[in-house]
Amino acid sequence: MPGYVHQNTDAALDAASLAHSALLVIDELGEVEESPFVDKIRTPTQNSARLCRAARAAGVPVIFANDAHIPGLDRELELWGPHNLAGAPESRPSSVLECQEGDFVVEKRRYSAFFQTPLRLLLDELGVDTLILCGFDTNICVMHTAADAYFNNYRLIVVGDATETFLIGDQASGLEYMQKCYAAKLVDTDEAVALLANVKAVRP
Repeated sequence: MPGYVHQNTDAALDAASLAHSALLVIDELGEVEESPFVDKIRTPTQNSARLCRAARAAGVPVIFANDAHIPGLDRELELWGPHNLAGAPESRPSSVLECQEGDFVVEKRRYSAFFQTPLRLLLDELGVDTLILCGFDTNICVMHTAADAYFNNYRLIVVGDATETFLIGDQASGLEYMQKCYAAKLVDTDEAVALLANVKAVRP
């Protein structure tokens, strides 16, 4: 029986490949300085803010995928306790990200931004074939969103220093898993911003 040999099929990285991309910001919610994980999420959130500015300047859609749980209903609350409840300030994008008119907000009740949400329809109508992912937690909501994106044939770019894990597992292993299992291209914020700076010229 043939053995498994991993093939490097991650997304191409050039301005043309990002001409039909969107930036998907996952669960970067509430006020950073009020978070019990502030020391871990401060820098990644600042990096995500840079990505948001660069995407807007390039005409690349910015989409916020936000937990918005319903008390007494959502199974996730049984595991993790009350958090990011629908309508609460803690379920709004961090003020650091400067969510503005023209951005999109998708509310979710499970880890994946695709599961039972309008995200797929939104991406179809925007003509998106490549997703740039950032956010929290790397090994939970980012990873499950990456899985569904891969299963739905989107190309993936994950901005490693604009994600972080603080609930389970370690950051390096989570990033490696998405790279190997979901063909995600791993970049840092500087690389992503530089690429986005060149996208406007090639967008149709």
